[in-house]
Amino acid sequence: MTEPGYRSGFISIVGRPNVGKSTLMNAMMGMKMAIVTPKAQTTRNVMRCILTRGQYQMVFIDTPGIHKPKNKLGEHMLNAARGTFSEVDAVLFLVDAQAGIGGGDQFVAGMLSGIDTPVLVAVNKIDTLSEEQLRDAMARASELVPGAKVFAISALKGTGLPALEDALAGCLPEGPQYYPGDTVTDQPERVIVSEIIREKALLLLREEIPHGIGVSVERMEEREDKPLIHIEATIYCEKKSHKSIVIGKGGSMLRRIGTEARTDIQALLGCQVFLELWVKIRPDWRDNPRDLRMLGYE
Repeated sequence: MTEPGYRSGFISIVGRPNVGKSTLMNAMMGMKMAIVTPKAQTTRNVMRCILTRGQYQMVFIDTPGIHKPKNKLGEHMLNAARGTFSEVDAVLFLVDAQAGIGGGDQFVAGMLSGIDTPVLVAVNKIDTLSEEQLRDAMARASELVPGAKVFAISALKGTGLPALEDALAGCLPEGPQYYPGDTVTDQPERVIVSEIIREKALLLLREEIPHGIGVSVERMEEREDKPLIHIEATIYCEKKSHKSIVIGKGGSMLRRIGTEARTDIQALLGCQVFLELWVKIRPDWRDNPRDLRMLGYE
């Protein structure tokens, strides 16, 4: 049982692509939970991470970057983010001070206008700004959602996060824990494994390829004769030319993706991993509802 006065609830982290939402959630959690790359639209699905303290439990919902969709995958990402607004106890609207507050942030602010859920605004990447630039960024951020509290933070450096966490805790209603205290995410291991593989592909491949990549874990079994998990996964791309790039000369790129992914997967699962990767072509899978379901984008 939880103590009287205990608070618990859900907090959605929203913003345009590449403002640092996943980095912020990882920082709040104190561990790597969501994949992070410099490329926009890295996050494609809603992910829940659970932060349990002595007096409260926060369930963070890391959402895809909000942008005007260009295909059915983009529509899925937009709907996934927008669908959290009315289902949470607070919305944390993150903006990128380094890139500047612009039309993309105004687009997100317009989607938030009129909702009854409390909105907090966090100006991220302040470690890159001068004092004058910070004052300007804070002033512009305060105009996005009139009446919302605005916080200056650096998710990468941890600056300002304690004050932000206190303010978020104040938005939570009284109630028991939604999850056991030792639970940190509601995502199945297969989903996290597929995301780790996609992260390594995003980091290693050329700019025009990553958004056309999806990953499906086909098999994940623990060996009976030794403490080892055998994982088989398929990387899907949209073009034959992309397949050859993902594989690389003599399979070199695919081996690099597998080697780097295996290191993180072993840290996640706490045991040795044998990882097998294949590459297949699915033309225009981002516009095919059946392929989107197959890859977990429902």
